[in-house]
Amino acid sequence: MKTYLSKSRYTNAVQCPKMLWLRIHKPELFDDSVMNEAVLQTGSEVGDLAMGLFGDYTEVPYGDLKEMIRITSELMETDTDHIAEASFSYEGCFCSVDILRNKHNGHVNIYEVKSSTSMHDIYEDDAAYQYYVLNGLGYTVDEVYLVHLNNSYERIGELDLQQLFVQENITGTVKEMQEGVREYLQYLDDYLLQKKEPELPVSENCHAPYDCGFFAHCTEPLGHPNVFDLQGVTFRTKLKYYSAGITSYADLEEDGTLSQKAMTQIRHALHDLPDQIDREAVHAHLLEYTYPLYFLDFETFQPAIPLYDHSFPYEQIVFQYSLHYYEEKGGKLKHKEFLAEADGDPRRAAAEHLCADIPEDVCIVTYNMSFEKGRIKRLAELFPDLHDHLMNIYDHIIDQMIPFRNMSVYTSAMQGSYSIKYVLPALFPNDPELDYHSLEGVHNGAEASSTFMRMQGMSRQEQQEYRRQLLSYCYLDTYAMVKIYDYLQKL
Repeated sequence: MKTYLSKSRYTNAVQCPKMLWLRIHKPELFDDSVMNEAVLQTGSEVGDLAMGLFGDYTEVPYGDLKEMIRITSELMETDTDHIAEASFSYEGCFCSVDILRNKHNGHVNIYEVKSSTSMHDIYEDDAAYQYYVLNGLGYTVDEVYLVHLNNSYERIGELDLQQLFVQENITGTVKEMQEGVREYLQYLDDYLLQKKEPELPVSENCHAPYDCGFFAHCTEPLGHPNVFDLQGVTFRTKLKYYSAGITSYADLEEDGTLSQKAMTQIRHALHDLPDQIDREAVHAHLLEYTYPLYFLDFETFQPAIPLYDHSFPYEQIVFQYSLHYYEEKGGKLKHKEFLAEADGDPRRAAAEHLCADIPEDVCIVTYNMSFEKGRIKRLAELFPDLHDHLMNIYDHIIDQMIPFRNMSVYTSAMQGSYSIKYVLPALFPNDPELDYHSLEGVHNGAEASSTFMRMQGMSRQEQQEYRRQLLSYCYLDTYAMVKIYDYLQKL
């Protein structure tokens, strides 16, 4: 290779060669918001755990690449059986193998570890590149495995690594890909040395298998708003219009073949139309609300590695809720809340507090009820003694999102979205009381999840500030629903 490649760079190029060209030549254009720190941290944790799959191992410490290669060479020569992050370089192609089984006499197995719960084509490209490097150095790669999490594994007691991880033998596929790897590396040699930015149309590769941080740059010539700014339209559908040269909102309006909801977003953006209000539909929705009236919102986190008995990889674990409520029409707005201690399984305490705080047979309002209902049903499965009360809550939930999802209420400021994070500022512009950006530390659900996970292992004193931030955020979620209810009533 004329340009240095790592396995991550190689898989970038497999997804889109222009992505790698831009990473090398115009890295300042990269939008790092596509880099989810929680996902990266999860990958690191899963990788670290998988190192113990085969018992004792030696890990090559991350650092200077030449030093990593030197240490790996020494470990191979001393017949170390299992090496984590074994590092090799061949003709400018560098790779670190997640787990290398050294079978001695030049024979090895490759184990590529992923934090997902299923196979993806790009994983095979990753493994094929590693095979190419080791094979080029003269090693005989007997077998290649893709190691990923088993989403049907239920933890009971200590973690069972053999049950937690699935090992899929992809040796045959990887061997069949070798000629393609060699040819693609030759193609990249010239492609990456181009001085002028390559021209490559937007395609499905912009978001598959990963979101590209250069998407905004590549679509900048289209101006805004364009077809890719539409909400509620699949990316594949957007590509169909893009490929036909129908990209601006004016073009899309003239074409007129998109859904009614998409056309509503387009026309409101183009013509500054008045708010769209279907008062009969709003009235019909409000007939579902009865008193006592409770507004409920959960916060959850999803540990890739199950932390508690009777939990699964990536299960949504409830650790917090906020509850605003009216005991009677015209009554005083009251509030209750729950936030679990960070050390230990929060689910039992959450379920008990929920049953204590919400009486049976009352009306409960959520925003996007499928989420809350899913969590409540899971809690009911876990705790049979609370099952009836929890399912009574489940049966009395209504969804405040419906009039916005159906566009019974729509303003151009919603930008085609019915997410509460768009709806709230659209209905209450410049209201500091309802501004998530003004909150300290925690501004959205992802930040709430990562904050709670960081708290585990901290001292009680260290946790206090984070608890305050979490409580403020979740409070606003249910208070926002109260304000939206007031707004709908005034309509």
